[in-house]
Amino acid sequence: MNIGIILGSTRPSRISPSIGSWIAQTLNDGNVSARTIDLLDVDLPFLNEETMPSLHHYTRDSTKQWSDIVSGYDGFVLLSPQYNWGYPAVLKNALDTLYTEWRGKPVSLVTYGGHGGFQAALGLGLVVRGLHMRPLPTNPQISISEHDTDEQGQLMDVDALLSPYLPSFQSMGAEFLSAMNV
Repeated sequence: MNIGIILGSTRPSRISPSIGSWIAQTLNDGNVSARTIDLLDVDLPFLNEETMPSLHHYTRDSTKQWSDIVSGYDGFVLLSPQYNWGYPAVLKNALDTLYTEWRGKPVSLVTYGGHGGFQAALGLGLVVRGLHMRPLPTNPQISISEHDTDEQGQLMDVDALLSPYLPSFQSMGAEFLSAMNV
């Protein structure tokens, strides 16, 4: 089973790559292959197709390439910071650019922020339901304080921060497998 971990931030000072790498290492086992998908590397202009994504009449190379990437995965982890009680526009655009490619795929929402990013999780939950994805029961909300970051805003000890969430991510791996056997 191939799981894509979509890094939902493109800010220069983002911490999602280190969290995403930790999640990928935790999920990877003999049955699950997890890889990060960095939206910074995906050339995806904001909603530039002439028709609605649900029609699946893509004309832009960027949309076709994004469709191929998403279609190559069996499920997703949406890793998102909380920005102003929401989630980043780049993640919303990545989701809204496609439609049928998301349908029926299991998804876990992993949010982070001062209070675990629960408002971002609420907003994302509505969107993934609208895309007819299958939300998993495990959706960790990672609380990050100023004591967890250095002067540049980077995580000082990813393992120490995320180790309390290890059981949740282990459960998530089993949930992905179970969702695919339905």
